[in-house]
Amino acid sequence: MHLSGCCVCPSDPQFVEEKGIRTEDLVIGALESAFQECDEVIGRELEASGQVGGCTALVAVSLKGKLYVANAGDSRAILVRRDEVRPLSSEFTPETERQRIQQLAFIYPELLAGEFTRLEFPRRLKGDDLGQKVLFRDHHMSGWSYKCVEKSDLKYPLIHGQGRQARLLGTLAVSRGLGDHQLRVLDTNIQLKPFLLSVPQVTVLNMDQLEPQEEDVVVMATDGLWDVLSNEQVARLVRSFLLGNREDPHRYCSCWSAWTWVSTSSSIKK
Repeated sequence: MHLSGCCVCPSDPQFVEEKGIRTEDLVIGALESAFQECDEVIGRELEASGQVGGCTALVAVSLKGKLYVANAGDSRAILVRRDEVRPLSSEFTPETERQRIQQLAFIYPELLAGEFTRLEFPRRLKGDDLGQKVLFRDHHMSGWSYKCVEKSDLKYPLIHGQGRQARLLGTLAVSRGLGDHQLRVLDTNIQLKPFLLSVPQVTVLNMDQLEPQEEDVVVMATDGLWDVLSNEQVARLVRSFLLGNREDPHRYCSCWSAWTWVSTSSSIKK
């Protein structure tokens, strides 16, 4: 099925109808595939050049009356309107994807090389805790339960820390992104890439139903901005800037330049 609704394969019509496949499902699938392919290209190029590294990715595509926002990592997009602030993405951190990460470690325990425990505890356990009852969570649990501390529980946790301080295998603060194919836990041969997803979550906003106005602005930024400013604070600053520069034909470019400076300054202050 093309975006126009035409079928590519003769067998498509019945399958499309049975599965309820919509045009936007094709765009979402294209974005997901593009992220995956991009990650593979990055991996090959890094290996060929002997370099290492990775990044998060946040993409917005306006197509046929809909806005598609694809996010893999801890960047964020919001829609700022005159009387509304609408989140357009969700951040992916070790905390938000705890169950997925723990389940992977449950299925493939060799990924932890006997150095980490997949269980989550309220704090880092010590030798004095052996035999004591403590709260814990595993991959199949959304709630908490109790267990007696065993020696294997004293290993470093797969996910450690709370909030912005949460780390995957004591190393990464994100659970989705591109690259990092060669990244390993310090002083070990344990790879982080198996736990990192390059597939984005795609949010779809129907612009026709939204009735967009000239003052509507989509703000896309990395954690350098969101670590120090809330959605509401960003929205107030954007509205204030646009209101005070109504006659400036370049106000959106100026606004972007100002936000680039704010984001950079915030990162430096951190």
